[in-house]
Amino acid sequence: MSVKPLFTAHATATGGRNGHTESDDHIVSVDLSVPKAMGGPGKPDTATPEHLFAAGYAACFGGALDFVGHQHKKNAANASVTCDVSIGPRDAGGFGLIVKLHVTDKSLPQADLEMLAKEAHEKVCPYSNATRGNVDVTLEIEGA
Repeated sequence: MSVKPLFTAHATATGGRNGHTESDDHIVSVDLSVPKAMGGPGKPDTATPEHLFAAGYAACFGGALDFVGHQHKKNAANASVTCDVSIGPRDAGGFGLIVKLHVTDKSLPQADLEMLAKEAHEKVCPYSNATRGNVDVTLEIEGA
C-alpha cells in the first residue's frame, strides 16, 4: 500500500522518556517523565509518549468521524472522542499498548453513531489504520 503525503509533521525527542520533545515549528513542546506507576519520578507538569499518542488519536478519530458523517449526511462534528492509551509488558517481551476510544454524541441515535464510528475506524482514521493488527483498540459508543 502506498501513501501520497499531503503533510508531514517533524518532531525531535531528546533524553527519551525523561527528556523533552518538540515539533520543529514549536507548536508542540513538552517535557517528559516516566510515571511513578512505571517506576519513574512522575515529575509534575510533564507528559508521556502515551499522553501524546492519546491526544493525537482522539483528534484524528474525531476528524475521521466528522468526515464519514458528512459522507452519510449526518452531523458528527460535535462528537467527543476520549482516547485511553495504556502501556504495559507484553507476554512476548518488551512493552505494548492498549487503546480504548470512547465516542459520545447525544445528538445522534446510537445505531447511527455506531455505524459512523465503525466506518471511521475501519476505513478512514490513519491512527486506526496504523494500529490495526498491532494494538488492541476497543470502541465504546454512546449516542442518543
